Amino acid sequence: MAASKHFLTFTQQVESLKNEKQIEISDLRYAEEILQRIGYFSLMGGYKQLFRIPFSKKYRPGTTFDEIVALYQFDANLRELFLKYLLQIERHIGNLMAYYFIEAHGISQREYMNPNNYNNIPRNKKTIDGLMKKLHGAINSTEHSYVSHHKTQYGNIPLWITTSILTFGSLSKMYNVLPQSLRSKVCRHFPAVNQRQLERYLSVLTKYRNACAHGDRLFTYKTVDQILDTSLHAKLKIPKKGNQYAYGKQDLFAVVIAFRYLLTKEDFSNFKRKLVLEIGKLNKKFIYITETELLEQMGFPNNWKNIARYHTIL
Repeated sequence: MAASKHFLTFTQQVESLKNEKQIEISDLRYAEEILQRIGYFSLMGGYKQLFRIPFSKKYRPGTTFDEIVALYQFDANLRELFLKYLLQIERHIGNLMAYYFIEAHGISQREYMNPNNYNNIPRNKKTIDGLMKKLHGAINSTEHSYVSHHKTQYGNIPLWITTSILTFGSLSKMYNVLPQSLRSKVCRHFPAVNQRQLERYLSVLTKYRNACAHGDRLFTYKTVDQILDTSLHAKLKIPKKGNQYAYGKQDLFAVVIAFRYLLTKEDFSNFKRKLVLEIGKLNKKFIYITETELLEQMGFPNNWKNIARYHTIL
């Protein structure tokens, strides 16, 4: 077993980066302040890989501390940008499910707490049992004053309130076990998206929502789940590795594709504009890292900006 790394003061950490790693540092005090705020592990452990010589622990000649910090800040901005629209989709899906469930079963909380009002087949039993626990926790929550108000005033928590405090993961599971007719009604709000595709989108978006919320490194994040192939994969001429598209399946570009299908045209346009700006700002700060290399790490094809040019319908 390898020996545990030893303690270094912030000053020693900076000296190690400069003298041992050969990273160029123009302002030693600034570098020390950054390491105090961010932490050596969070900065170097999370963002060094792009600057290393492939299959080596050595850094590319000329790598600067400022570039690594710029990549870290870019990733933080990415999390903020993606989370904004992930939350928007989360609210939209929750509202739609609440609307159609209440339309079918009424406003009483007893109805959405009844497993028989879901697609209660043996395969779904575990998911429904877990959902019931989440719903029970939501209606008994003491963290939200509006929940307590409805409970005291009316003795009933309507589903539109409950879905507003469920996590994206719980909403995704709820959609998966809704009766087919209700799943279909939710899907109608997203042209060119069928029930199976929406199920996959929600599964992948849930993972990315959690990554954003927990401050995980986002630009290289990948999920085990994959979205299904779409017409956009073909229209963008994304290359394949065997039968699998190389980009846009379980990487950050998969989220961009999901956004293209699930956001309004105006919202997607605003999202894309901001994303283009963030990538452009970072590229201006890079010296030896090319935009192609950055996009490769993100799982973006070089022509990704063309995504808004094509219709989502086959």
